[in-house]
Amino acid sequence: MAFDVWGVRGLYTSLGGGWTYLNAHDHPQVPEKVAAAVSRSFRNAATVPPPEPVLGSHSRADVGTPEGAEYPKAARAAVADLAGVTPEQVVLGPSVPALYSALLIAMRPLLRHNSTMVLNPVDRPDLTRRLQRSGVEAKWAQADLATGDLPAWQYRDIADGSTRLVSVPAAHPELGNVVGVADIVEAVREKSRAWVLVDATAYAPYRPLDLEAWGADIAAVDIAQLGGPEVAALIFRDEAMFKRLDMEALDLQVSPGLAGAVPAAVEHYASLVKGATGRSSRRNRLKHSMGETTAYLNGLRDDLHTFLGTLPAVHIVGVTGEAAEDARVERIPRLAFGVNGVPSETVLQRLLANGIVATKTHECSLLDDMGVAEMGGAVTIAMSPFNTQNDIEQLVRTVASLA
Repeated sequence: MAFDVWGVRGLYTSLGGGWTYLNAHDHPQVPEKVAAAVSRSFRNAATVPPPEPVLGSHSRADVGTPEGAEYPKAARAAVADLAGVTPEQVVLGPSVPALYSALLIAMRPLLRHNSTMVLNPVDRPDLTRRLQRSGVEAKWAQADLATGDLPAWQYRDIADGSTRLVSVPAAHPELGNVVGVADIVEAVREKSRAWVLVDATAYAPYRPLDLEAWGADIAAVDIAQLGGPEVAALIFRDEAMFKRLDMEALDLQVSPGLAGAVPAAVEHYASLVKGATGRSSRRNRLKHSMGETTAYLNGLRDDLHTFLGTLPAVHIVGVTGEAAEDARVERIPRLAFGVNGVPSETVLQRLLANGIVATKTHECSLLDDMGVAEMGGAVTIAMSPFNTQNDIEQLVRTVASLA
């Protein structure tokens, strides 16, 4: 079945304002289904459902309980389908940074005075700062400065018996390169029994999560990056891990009004493409729908790389250059680029003047080391299921007017 992008666009009322949104990494557009679910959840969270007229063995046992008390349970079930796990393996929180901080407190029984953790420059800086606050000695993996990739082989030398936690991203949120999580986990396991924590936030809008395939112990995802409410989740490989944690630290409160819209966000992605075979479970529909959606977006991504790459003054970070030319790096539909001799602020203003919403690439040590600051900064482009070939052509024409 061909991807019906025009049908998908009809699910976003915000697209009627005339802007071309290519900033999914920063402010994803909210589907109308999710916006309606948030409104409905806030309106009904404090209401009490009417009692059932007849009592019996199958009647509700929670008569008098506000409807919102069930919303977090439904949110955990939706996240579980997103990751292919059970709801009991999911912990909710207000944001991924808050969950990282809570996880470190919960792990205190596991952290001895000589414990270490392994960090990297590809992770989001705000998450790395949270992990560094633990006081645990940090060892550092290094990224390939030509591509921004995070090589797995180095973890065989970094992780050891003292390592308790290894943090990696599933994908870089702006460069778009997908990290070989499964290879990193395999390298870590050779020398250590450390838990591997994966930030799947940038990865989740494009592909279903699969902890089993990664071999990871914990994954984090921000539902807001799916165009959903500001709710985040930690997904654990096994409920047995909870026995080793101080679970009170992970008992974070989330707004029932927000939690009530999480199922709508997941259902939105499960419904983008119809025609899933086999069981009609939400997980199966998600895998089918996101698979078709990713295939469509990968085509747009390839066209964008090709057309921008033909402009001699354009430098795509991690892609352009002799060192990166022959590298085979898997990428989600996101990239950062700069125009030689043109400050990124000027590029961004030209895009906005032509109706294109993008963002200036966030400064960080990795991008500085990759030369982004030297070329005057970069602009990040991130695609959504509603983007079209016309959007790509409009972007390329606008950049060509500068290059």
